[in-house]
Amino acid sequence: MKNIRLGIAGTGMIAKVIAKAAEPADGVTLQAVSSRTLGSAQVFAEQFGIPVALGSYEELAGHPEVDAVYIGVPTSCKEEIALQAARNGKHILVDKPFTDTASLKRIAGSASEHGVAFMDGTHFVHHPRTQTIKNNISEYLGDVQSVNTSFFFPFPDGENIRFRSDLEPGGPIADLAWYSIRAAIEYMPEVNSISDQTVFTKEDGQTGVTMHGAGLIRFNGKRTSAWQVGYDAGTIIMDLSIIGSSGLIQADDYTLDWDKGFPFEKPGGDVDFTLRQEMDTSWEFRKIKTPSEKSAQSLMLENFAKLVWQPELRGLAADKSILTQQLLDQVLVSAQNGK
Repeated sequence: MKNIRLGIAGTGMIAKVIAKAAEPADGVTLQAVSSRTLGSAQVFAEQFGIPVALGSYEELAGHPEVDAVYIGVPTSCKEEIALQAARNGKHILVDKPFTDTASLKRIAGSASEHGVAFMDGTHFVHHPRTQTIKNNISEYLGDVQSVNTSFFFPFPDGENIRFRSDLEPGGPIADLAWYSIRAAIEYMPEVNSISDQTVFTKEDGQTGVTMHGAGLIRFNGKRTSAWQVGYDAGTIIMDLSIIGSSGLIQADDYTLDWDKGFPFEKPGGDVDFTLRQEMDTSWEFRKIKTPSEKSAQSLMLENFAKLVWQPELRGLAADKSILTQQLLDQVLVSAQNGK
């Protein structure tokens, strides 16, 4: 099985994360990078040892030496690049979130029509911890009743791209609550619709952009999820709790693990989760370790490469992306309506 030759659209923070992750990832060779200006692409290419630098996304989408494209540009620009790449027979890995469900369906539909793989760029689902929890969740927790999350990233600077509604129409809620929704989908069975919800928001005084959101969701009439996200905390918060009829699972780094999560680069810590059952006291809680030799983002690239060579896996990946965005859209509408 030969490596797929990957091109990166964009030269921002997340593009750099993917460039670093590509080196240890099996099945992937970093081949090209593109930006709106050739100079930016050349600087990026030199930094990461990439053979080809291009001054437009259109060139990347049609480049003969590229098999697949990672799209790490502002949300409002993703669809156009993804459609161009798919039409040119390029497999597409697209950073989350998307403009809306309709846009995502057009991207996934174009990928299917042209026989290429599509995956969204959610890192944590590829870490062994996620699969360990899913494989054992009935044994650990019995009937899962609720998945609750908090995700705060300290981005107080109003100049950050995430505060620009023209580039990031969903703002911080779309950026961060995507993970809250995805966690509920990953860890609770039969989550496919929101039957009721309450959402609270707080706006940035300078830009008017919603920088903090919180809510309570009832899925399918019975299971629930409490979520809270924002850019206004003084530290990074990534808390997860999964409540079941016979126990509780907790993690404090569910989106970006402390060991190899890209903002930290301080390897050496344990990646684990805490299991609490019955009347356990704190010294009886079980710490279940889930180490990984590679980062979640490198594993994501490897699993994307598998989608390229195993077309039978593509439908499930696209369906999960669409469901995540569908539920996120409902949350965003409620936030806009103040409900």
